[in-house]
Amino acid sequence: MGTLAPEPEVTCSKKYLALGLKISGKEKSGKPRVLSLLSTLLERSVQNNESLLESSQSEDVITIFHGSRAPSLGIEQYLDRIYKYSCCSPSCFVVAHIYMERFIECTSAHLTSLNVHRLLITSVMVAAKFIDDAFYNNAYYARVGGVTTKELNKLEMKFLFGLDFQLHVNVQTFGSYCSLLEKEGTVGLQIEHSIQACRINESWSNKDDSTCAQIAR
Repeated sequence: MGTLAPEPEVTCSKKYLALGLKISGKEKSGKPRVLSLLSTLLERSVQNNESLLESSQSEDVITIFHGSRAPSLGIEQYLDRIYKYSCCSPSCFVVAHIYMERFIECTSAHLTSLNVHRLLITSVMVAAKFIDDAFYNNAYYARVGGVTTKELNKLEMKFLFGLDFQLHVNVQTFGSYCSLLEKEGTVGLQIEHSIQACRINESWSNKDDSTCAQIAR
């Protein structure tokens, strides 16, 4: 007899545990893996969008979320800061990502280094208010995000109207975005293994390795 397919609930639980959305009984709480995976995904999206805008010589749709210059704090460091001080659940970052994509789609803007930070602090705050039992107010999130309370209030209203106040995320959508993040980790691991293999080959021979050259491009 063939092996039975795992129950959907079991598969989802393993996926959530791998992303740090759930903590096993023996595991101590720390930085959830979802933060690193989300930052990598967003950084690549920003790079692709900025390259696209530059190559096409087109201007992005300017929104209230755009700044005059990119913040010095990187995306991963910014996510870490939000998680550390907001005390929101890790699931908020998955929901925030869903909200961000919905907003970008509705506004036809591109995710760039000029708007990603404001979109992050706003989307995480909105997600925390919607799915967490307890959350901090706007003034606190403004201090965490490095903006004024007045500005964050405006960002929140613009964000909510951009989403048409459609904040519900069903289980299927949440699960698909978790799978996307999980796939991001698999891709990163494959690249890391390829780089390590290249280094081993270089130590064995001084000859050019075609595989390494292709990966480095």
